[in-house]
Amino acid sequence: MIPTASAIVNPSIGPVPVPSMVVLAPMAGITDAPFRRMALRYGAGLVVSEMVASQALEDRHEETVLRAEGEGVAIHAVQLAGNEPASMARAARIAEGAGAAIIDINMGCPAKRVTTGLAGSALLRDLDLAQRIIEAVVGAVKVPVTLKTRLGWDETQTVAPELARRAEAIGVEMITIHGRTRCQFYTGKADWAAIRQVSEAVSIPVLANGDLVHADDTPAMLAASGADGVMIGRGAQGRPWFPGQVAARLKDGTAPADPALAEQRDVLLELYDGWLGHYGRDLGLRCARKHIGWALAAAAQSAGRPAEAAGAWRRRLLTLDTPEGVVAGIVDAFDDLAGDGPARDDLDWSAAA
Repeated sequence: MIPTASAIVNPSIGPVPVPSMVVLAPMAGITDAPFRRMALRYGAGLVVSEMVASQALEDRHEETVLRAEGEGVAIHAVQLAGNEPASMARAARIAEGAGAAIIDINMGCPAKRVTTGLAGSALLRDLDLAQRIIEAVVGAVKVPVTLKTRLGWDETQTVAPELARRAEAIGVEMITIHGRTRCQFYTGKADWAAIRQVSEAVSIPVLANGDLVHADDTPAMLAASGADGVMIGRGAQGRPWFPGQVAARLKDGTAPADPALAEQRDVLLELYDGWLGHYGRDLGLRCARKHIGWALAAAAQSAGRPAEAAGAWRRRLLTLDTPEGVVAGIVDAFDDLAGDGPARDDLDWSAAA
């Protein structure tokens, strides 16, 4: 019988107990502290910070420090990226000293700006360097170290099982595998079955990652991959409650419905206030825009409205440059999507500034 996340008794990452093996993935520009706190409120088992560049954390770069912040997060996990073992070790000690309970190593990011610097998934082409980085980080901290990676660089180099064996031998406590190669980026479909080779290669927990957007697909993902749990990335965009729905599906056999539109609106408004406080007014306005677009799309889907309805509101909201105008626009958008008012093409939200 293939184990499922709900069947794991007292799940933990090394000595750190977690509510479930349903984890919110680290996503650059997305899983900031306000979003992570909201995902935890709705039942995510663990949340991981945005990817943090090791050298930038050493230099105390302002935005990088914000990415590593874990205020209000019960189990603070920080993901580090880099290609120099000593720098990764120093950054890991900084994160641990700032309260990180788990350090995650990024060996899966496919972005060219990362792989050009021989970090992220570029390390799948140099397992010896990858091993030295893991050894340096594990040796530098007392907290558990985990690893997130992909199947390989391309279909001819599916080295994830070998990397996983090396990582386990060094002392890594959990491995997450995205079911694509680096060269696939996010195209095509994640190969959940290919993750099974990693699950069978190690005895530490393995999480399956990639293309989980419906809670009812979780048992199939676990059955195909043989994994112990799941990590959710893009499926949570605009839906911080989605990891909690997945956790409930595994525990109880039924996923709860999406929150009512009024609740979704209040979640977005609270997050918006959190982003302004986290980043400051100007940067907060910019960082919130993509989240607002995803949240409107999720609301339209929940309401059974066409995607075009959310798109129209998104375009209007993106033109606003005052917090008061954005808040008024969010309220009106959700009223419209809920059918509580007519579309307001000529509304002048600038008056709310």
